Amino acid sequence: MKTISLIVFSLLLSACSSLPPAIEDAPLYDLSYKEASQNTAKFREAAIRWGGVIVEVDNEQQFSLMQVLYYPLNSYGRPMLDQPSEGRFVVKTSEFLEPTIYTNNSEITVAGQLKGDIERTIGKKVMHLPLVSSNVMHIWPDYYNGYNGPYNYYYGGFGVGPYYPYGFYPYYWGGFYRPFPYYYPRR
Repeated sequence: MKTISLIVFSLLLSACSSLPPAIEDAPLYDLSYKEASQNTAKFREAAIRWGGVIVEVDNEQQFSLMQVLYYPLNSYGRPMLDQPSEGRFVVKTSEFLEPTIYTNNSEITVAGQLKGDIERTIGKKVMHLPLVSSNVMHIWPDYYNGYNGPYNYYYGGFGVGPYYPYGFYPYYWGGFYRPFPYYYPRR
């Protein structure tokens, strides 16, 4: 009985992850933006997992280019916008990037390979930005911190508690009379 409960519990936990494995798990050597931008030739073909905020999307005939403002990632792979940005990078993909989905100021995480650098004009300045080849991208949903979003007045929930002689038992809890946000960020 105990082993069956543990198997069911572990299957339920493993089903909670909806991120692609390349986004959720960092590469063996997590190449930083600073290292790559200083010497792109040395780290050519290196595996990367970077993220940030979308600045611009250009759909060409055979490929798409997306310019991203780089931010460091948290342990889940989501960009930490409260940290300072270190610069920009460009993502090249063979897919068509729908402009209504890949909009400006959307948080994104990409996994792929560093292919070198690309020359881009920002304002009137010509810059060399790291170029990443990727087909694995994840747009992060907006979340509410409780101060500016909708509230849920839900009362109660279900849980699993230990009952040592017989394994686990389900129970119901109830509790909040005040409103609380329905989505808590994983930071």
